[in-house]
Amino acid sequence: MNRKRFSINSRFFQKTWFYPFVSVVIAITICLLTPVATKAIDAGQLLPFLIQGVQAIELSNISPSQEVDLGKQINKQLMSGQVRLYRNSAVNDYVTQVGRRLIPNSDRPNLPYTFQIVEDESINAFATLGGFVYVHTGLLKTADNEAQLASVLAHEIGHIGGRHVIKQMQQKALESGLLTAAGLDRNQVVQIGVEVARNLPRSRQNEFEADQRGLKTLTRTGYPQSAMVDFMQKLLKKSSSVPSFLSTHPGTGDRIKALQSAINDQPRSGSAGLDSSNYQANIKALLR
Repeated sequence: MNRKRFSINSRFFQKTWFYPFVSVVIAITICLLTPVATKAIDAGQLLPFLIQGVQAIELSNISPSQEVDLGKQINKQLMSGQVRLYRNSAVNDYVTQVGRRLIPNSDRPNLPYTFQIVEDESINAFATLGGFVYVHTGLLKTADNEAQLASVLAHEIGHIGGRHVIKQMQQKALESGLLTAAGLDRNQVVQIGVEVARNLPRSRQNEFEADQRGLKTLTRTGYPQSAMVDFMQKLLKKSSSVPSFLSTHPGTGDRIKALQSAINDQPRSGSAGLDSSNYQANIKALLR
């Protein structure tokens, strides 16, 4: 019985790609089989580098540190032309002080919150990922006292506590057809975050939840529960045109009823921040 002898054509070795290919295979094999003497790297430590490498983010599963990092990038983008910050240090320090009083009583007290004032005469406030809260100079001038300002900050902190911005960004990405199996490109996430923060109205469900979360935070901090209702009612009566805060935070009439019902169910007698003259003294630079 004749047996075919196995032979390799010598011309195979003369291919220009052969030796480089073999070198790569050998190098990869050595790397895979050689034990690493250094300390093993935790998967959690690798995750940020992998994300940076592929530039893909899953909003439904981001960690608090990733959220803060994205919030910083969204904030940077906002500062590059979307908003202009009010720079008076005394007023900024005052708003930050009020915000920091609320943080320990919020749903996510461990985030590194940042409170900033936007130089804009419209009556508005908004928040984005990672604890960034913004309040317009127009809103500061409209509030009667610190308690009303605190009610607005507590509401925005409530959005952060409920991760509402993340949910709205997911919805926007889905509607825009940007979601992929790998997630979203980091730059896309930042751009969507900017749009959600500045232009898109909140959902009614998110507003009701942020109100309830904010009311609890406000109450625990010692401010009067009525401050949140009083401020909304003031805005409704202020003019025939709907202020930005109410247009981007819809369903005001029903929200007032829900807040009043919650207050009636669990009344508390906080009285902090009701001194109007003290409030005006703290924002006097704005009133000149």
